[in-house]
Amino acid sequence: MLKTEHRPTGRVLNILELLAANQDGMTLTEISEAIKAPKSSILPLIHTMAQRKFIFFDAHTYRYSIGIGTFCVGSAYTSNMNALQFIKAEMKYIVMKTNEICQVGIFDRGQILYVAKVDSDEPIRIVSYVGKRLPAYCTALGKTFLCQKTLKEIKTLYPEGLKAYTTKTITDFDVLYKQLKEIRKTMIATEDGEVNEQSGCISVPLFKGEDILAAISVSVPSFRMTNEKTELIKKLLLETKTKIETFFREHDVDSKQLTISR
Repeated sequence: MLKTEHRPTGRVLNILELLAANQDGMTLTEISEAIKAPKSSILPLIHTMAQRKFIFFDAHTYRYSIGIGTFCVGSAYTSNMNALQFIKAEMKYIVMKTNEICQVGIFDRGQILYVAKVDSDEPIRIVSYVGKRLPAYCTALGKTFLCQKTLKEIKTLYPEGLKAYTTKTITDFDVLYKQLKEIRKTMIATEDGEVNEQSGCISVPLFKGEDILAAISVSVPSFRMTNEKTELIKKLLLETKTKIETFFREHDVDSKQLTISR
């Protein structure tokens, strides 16, 4: 594997990932600032991507968004989604029992990428979407992956430190690592208001052998997170974990079906 990526190719992929996570679109300036690349360098890339319909340019708002070309490529991937289909059936059962949102995420370069979601019928619920990315250190999903890493590896993932999203976000590496060691013992990760102060989340990892392929979680507005609901969610997630991991083994699920990169 190459230790350094091809810069222009990396920028194309960064742009696609960025636009996938910003459904309202972004201007050229916003894209340039987000991926830390000069506008003069990315403009030819963006023009080509727009011409090939991988991104769409709105002439009225001057904003770029994901295009039909990207959708077509994604659709080709979904034709081989047996593992995710099985997981989603289990997610629907969890939502039926808890009436709270259930999500699945994968680990990608220090972030969690949300790859599946089943909403609840509650009028007040967590707002999220497939394709969203968040730093792993402040999400229950992400902590299930980080708990397998050393403190040195975690610091390498976040060379600029742990950014605070709320007053409850853990920004001290040592405090985070202490929590991760407990998660490694219980295989249950929690997050209480670290991304959104009005919500909490519980998650478990999904293993195949010694590798975590994905993680599954339930998110709940804080005012509904009772002790009874917390215990119910933990019980359902652990039961589901066993079912999904059995599916992984019996169907020899390849990590490429669920992950982008380690």
